[in-house]
Amino acid sequence: HLSPLIFQGCFVFKPSAKKKKTLSLEDYFSDGCEGAENSEVRFKLCQDLWDKIKTETEILQDELNRNILDSLLDFTKKCSSARQHSDWASQMRASEIPTAALVLGVNVPDHDMTFQSLFELLQQSVTPHVASVQAKECGALKHLMKRVLERLMGAVVSVDDEEQAEETAEQTIAQLHKSAHCSLSTLCDWYSTRTRKSSTGTPGKKRSSPAKDDQQEPPIVVIFKDFEAFNASVLQDFILICSRYVDRLPLLFIFGIATSPSTIQHMLPHSVSSLLCIELFQSLSCTQHLATVIDKLILTPWLPFKLNSKVMLVLLSIFLYHDFSVRNFIKGVQLALIEHFHTQPLSVLCCNKEESLLNVMQLNHHNLERIRQLASFKGYLEKQEPKEQAKLLQDNTHLKVLTPERLIKDLHKYHKNYYPILRCLHTLTSALPRYPLGKQIRELHLICLEKDVWENEDYQSAMKLLKMLAKDELVTLLQRCADILQPIKSKKMKKAHVQLEELLTKFKQLDSNEGESIISPVKTLQKKTDLFQLQKTLLEMNESRRAKKLSPFEVLRNETLEWIDSLVRNHLSPPESQTLNEVCYYSSSATVRRHLNATPRMSIQAALSSPYYYLQTEDGSVSNAAPDICIAYKLHLECGRLINLFDWLEAYATVVSAAEGNGPESENFGKVDEVKHARFIQAVSELEFLGFIKSTKQKTDHVARLTWGGC
Repeated sequence: HLSPLIFQGCFVFKPSAKKKKTLSLEDYFSDGCEGAENSEVRFKLCQDLWDKIKTETEILQDELNRNILDSLLDFTKKCSSARQHSDWASQMRASEIPTAALVLGVNVPDHDMTFQSLFELLQQSVTPHVASVQAKECGALKHLMKRVLERLMGAVVSVDDEEQAEETAEQTIAQLHKSAHCSLSTLCDWYSTRTRKSSTGTPGKKRSSPAKDDQQEPPIVVIFKDFEAFNASVLQDFILICSRYVDRLPLLFIFGIATSPSTIQHMLPHSVSSLLCIELFQSLSCTQHLATVIDKLILTPWLPFKLNSKVMLVLLSIFLYHDFSVRNFIKGVQLALIEHFHTQPLSVLCCNKEESLLNVMQLNHHNLERIRQLASFKGYLEKQEPKEQAKLLQDNTHLKVLTPERLIKDLHKYHKNYYPILRCLHTLTSALPRYPLGKQIRELHLICLEKDVWENEDYQSAMKLLKMLAKDELVTLLQRCADILQPIKSKKMKKAHVQLEELLTKFKQLDSNEGESIISPVKTLQKKTDLFQLQKTLLEMNESRRAKKLSPFEVLRNETLEWIDSLVRNHLSPPESQTLNEVCYYSSSATVRRHLNATPRMSIQAALSSPYYYLQTEDGSVSNAAPDICIAYKLHLECGRLINLFDWLEAYATVVSAAEGNGPESENFGKVDEVKHARFIQAVSELEFLGFIKSTKQKTDHVARLTWGGC
């Protein structure tokens, strides 16, 4: 009896007359930016770092995909040249469609960049006839045909009327072949016309040599970006149709596979897969890709912007547990970059040493006071003499000179020394069994960011294992460390490289001197004939075993590891121990998680609980501008598992009456009329649609609450 009331009114909530404009990055810095006095400089620095990250990422992407793309290009060229041969094996291969199964991994968001590079390389060096299709635009066979022909021919291809072209389940394969025959015959005519023009050339010129036949008859490449997402029947019919035109069209397929090559067997029966000559191509795994990006992009001193351990953990957890996308990981780094420069006025100093000296003018009175409020600066202040403390707190000129010339320089020197020693320590520990400090360098980096690594139990166990290494193994690892330190221009790293080379020289000299320094106990016993002397010698040997006298190699090994431990203690201290680390390090992991981790339920609950945030109404109380669903939602939070609809309706009417300005003394206060009844039913229906309540069979006039706990 309530449903007819729904149709008695229509309520429209008109949006604000002011249209929201899309904010650019520059507007984001100028509007609501803390420390607006230097927002333009921070925006420029942020934009420069953004461009550097983008450029370096593209270069890394090209380097990582170079091998797989070169292999695909060789495959297409080989298949194209095989059609010109007349031997029996080539003719048998020519009756099949060459197919490259490109396994890219489950990091689907990264595939677009790979396919774009492949598309451009194919057009530049192999063939101009390349078509790339996706499953979402090819739901039926006619759509797949249309997309392929349009992208190959560069013209609009017409299809039959909807009634004639609709493929039904009862349609036979023969009818499909017949309807597609016209489409592919059009492609054959177009291709023969194009190749005839290129082979004929201009009058008066000699005919090209047979070696250039591949260029005169370039292959037709069709790329299926997301092979698993295609309809299996559509793919089967398309392959069957194309197999009838292999003698007229040099077709070549590329399947983009995200899971496993066995997907081809699951989607295509043997009668269809036998028409394909499939060759497998495996790209680098997404974890290898991420390791390279972190090594070349994050763990480098050229990028002054840094992430602390919590932000790194958020980005890595999203990568490992959500999408395996390196592209999204880079977006997370760029997001943190924007937020850091937007919220930290002192990020104007987050640049190279030369640029820092140029930005001394940005150290105005406000920024100097911000420096004094930093936790790292307070720790630095406590270590100074009382007279120096007074100057740092009161003399702005002194602090303005000290900040770029000492504090910022020391921070850059810390980074220049941190990363080489980090790589050396990872080189040594990654060769140990069970990887005590992690297999990947990012795991060791996270440990160093959180606390002093030398206080970690895993570090101590790793040093004990290093003391058990044989000479050849240890020398090999030390030589790798020397190669890491050699190109570093820092004074401390040059000194460390010289010391390491001296240690390696000592290890090599042990080959000739170690035998002379060690006296065999057996030969000593053979010389002793007196019983008293024999007993004395045995007692000395027993005492030496208890004392565990070390060989020259063991002494040198311990000396080397103690030297490495001193390097770790001097250069791998956490960033929080460095003065002004807040200038370079972004630490708001909650902001990154909120932007990157979608939480639909939390967002809906926040909007329903706080409509004033979105509707720009007054804080706290519910006003007449609040939608009915927000009023109903807040009232339902006060109920238990089962909600009485009548009580809910009365409470709703009371709140609406108060929001409309009617006092308790008015006659209509809290009364339920038809309009309020209809609005309440609509709000309840919307809450049910969103999944907050559902109808229950326990009581007909009740609904069951489904969610618990608010924002």
